[in-house]
Amino acid sequence: MNDLDVRVAPARSGALRRAAPALLGYAAVRALGLVVLAVWSGARGKDAYTLLTARWDALWYTRVAELGYGYEVRLPNGDVHSNLAFFPLLPWLERLVAAVSPLSYADGGFVVAVLASLAAAWGIFAVADHVYGRRAGVCAVLLWAVLPVGIVQSMAYSESLFTALAAWSLYAVLTGRWVTAGVLAGLAGLTRPVGLAVVAAVWAAGIAAFLRERTRDRTRDRIRDRTPFARHRSTAPADGARPGGHSGAPAPERRAPAPEGARSAPHLPEVRLRRILGMLLAPLGAAGYVLWVGHRTGDGPLGYLDVQAGWRNGFDGGYAFARFVAAKFTSFPSALAGLGLLIGVGLLLRLYVVCVRQRQPLPLLVYAGVVTALALCASSYFGSKPRLLLPAFPLLLPLALALARLRTRRSALVVGAVAVASAVYGAFWLNGSGPP
Repeated sequence: MNDLDVRVAPARSGALRRAAPALLGYAAVRALGLVVLAVWSGARGKDAYTLLTARWDALWYTRVAELGYGYEVRLPNGDVHSNLAFFPLLPWLERLVAAVSPLSYADGGFVVAVLASLAAAWGIFAVADHVYGRRAGVCAVLLWAVLPVGIVQSMAYSESLFTALAAWSLYAVLTGRWVTAGVLAGLAGLTRPVGLAVVAAVWAAGIAAFLRERTRDRTRDRIRDRTPFARHRSTAPADGARPGGHSGAPAPERRAPAPEGARSAPHLPEVRLRRILGMLLAPLGAAGYVLWVGHRTGDGPLGYLDVQAGWRNGFDGGYAFARFVAAKFTSFPSALAGLGLLIGVGLLLRLYVVCVRQRQPLPLLVYAGVVTALALCASSYFGSKPRLLLPAFPLLLPLALALARLRTRRSALVVGAVAVASAVYGAFWLNGSGPP
């Protein structure tokens, strides 16, 4: 998709009505997950709300919101866990909610997560509906809701906020709204390090649009040069005027009809300018925070990498993860887990291949590919990889298409059964090891 050939987006007044079935289904699935979590946690003597708002990364975000940056924990092995590893947009929103309401920072994180998860569901629907139609859009949202780690969407984490910004940025790219796409990509870059995936998607789409325009212009020039009329119209003799015309009057210029949905040529410079502006805005969020961390730590532009190294986190091409999986096969019980991990990675790669074969739009492929690569090739926190893959919703589109082809009753039964299993797993997960 590009500036000259985009599908018309539905009007705002009708967009919410069109997305209503997806949003209602999403809310029902998330409500089921929260109810099961509350019952399970109560039976174990734990507080479900605490699990959602005051454990693991949620504590780090609320501490940033309350005290700002500068807090760190030094572990006995020498590792330094600094809160500079956590990007600032979620803490800023938590602070905003606490400033305008009687809620605490933790409460604000939960409110932001709930609202952002609905915005993410709507954005996923908008993208899938734009590419494959309304039914596939509804199915894509429901599949995202019933993921085994879907409970994270309701936690005071940044996954829901990031997915919302990423989905709407991708939708803006697909509909030719380049400045909006750049602004949302910049905000996504202030939310999580994987915001680079959104930036890459915007830049890939922009570069592809420029290349298509250049190719189209060259083709148009070749056709014009090969057309006798175009080549000789300026030297036509005066007595060669068309019947009914005046001798010596220039013949009217011939123009090929514009393709359906194309913007008129006089607006092309403006469109290109907006595209360039969107591409320039996209990386500002991530680049700005990374450079600020480098300045604060005194380690220069790469200072953020040193902060991540303190958490033993980095990008090693998947070597550490491969060793982690291989270690599972040293004993029989853990070998089953290793086999499950191999199957899971294989399914992810298979889904991406199907996405390519189904010719998903380029920005979706780039975004999903970068998110998947960053998640699988991170050098630590292997138990968090399912959570890190949560924003990679384009991988669900092939499954959504398959589900959309089923009869409504059968697809509802499939989604319902998976939703129950997801709710039970989410409650078990948070009451156990949970997401670090």
